[in-house]
Amino acid sequence: MSDKSPGTGIAAKAKAVYDLVNPELPVAAGVCVVVGEVIASGALPEISILIPGFLVGFFISGTAMITNDYFDLEVDRVNHPTRPLPSGRISANEVMILALLFSAAGLIAAGLLGPIALALALVMWIISNLYNWRYKETGLFGNMMVAFCLSQLFVLGGVAVGRLDNPMLWTFAALVFVFDLGEEIAGGAMDMEGDRKRSARSIALLYGRENALRLSGLLFGLFVLISMIPFLMGWLGSSLLFVFVPMDLAILYFASKLMASRRAEEGRMRIRQLYLSTMIFVIVFVIVSVF
Repeated sequence: MSDKSPGTGIAAKAKAVYDLVNPELPVAAGVCVVVGEVIASGALPEISILIPGFLVGFFISGTAMITNDYFDLEVDRVNHPTRPLPSGRISANEVMILALLFSAAGLIAAGLLGPIALALALVMWIISNLYNWRYKETGLFGNMMVAFCLSQLFVLGGVAVGRLDNPMLWTFAALVFVFDLGEEIAGGAMDMEGDRKRSARSIALLYGRENALRLSGLLFGLFVLISMIPFLMGWLGSSLLFVFVPMDLAILYFASKLMASRRAEEGRMRIRQLYLSTMIFVIVFVIVSVF
């Protein structure tokens, strides 16, 4: 009979690593790089580009997820004691070793895509870790750091295929930046209690929940305006309006519901609906672009 107590051993450690990394978000980051490659080139990239691109997004994002828990340890002891680090399911030294392994894997994958991709990945790595270390509580500036890193995932895809000259790539980067900034500000309006405990300077805490939601709504409105630029500039034909218009209408609808929300749970649901609306749009646009 094994002398190991429940919750120990390889399986338990693997579960702790899984919970720490939260792979759903790193996978989404890797997909964003691949989407950037498709948008920039108008076709599926070769495997030699697709796989390293995905791995850069996955491992750089995964590193940010890992270091987030490392720097949030004292806060999580109170707010999230069951997280892998505060619960003792994984040690601080193991977390740092894992962060170093993920960092190395991400930067090596970026190096396979060339020096410019490596430089951009390094910038994203630095900004995301600076955010976790010191700038999470800075409010709008921290929100902009997160939005910038997410937008650069698409740019990285353009770098990987050597097509930074495609205006649609920069349009999508702008859309992602504006959307995520709006989402971050709205998220702050839903997390005021937790942010107050950590002395964060979110827009909601500084200027009030309603003003934060108004600013978020303005950013979602700006998202819709930016989405029309490709048609006004002639980069896309009017036939693709059937992809953009439903997305814009969904964004406007859920943004209005978000601004009218009174409870945090309702607001988080609206934020998720906004996120899912854009994900469906991206998937449909990529399919149309490729086929």
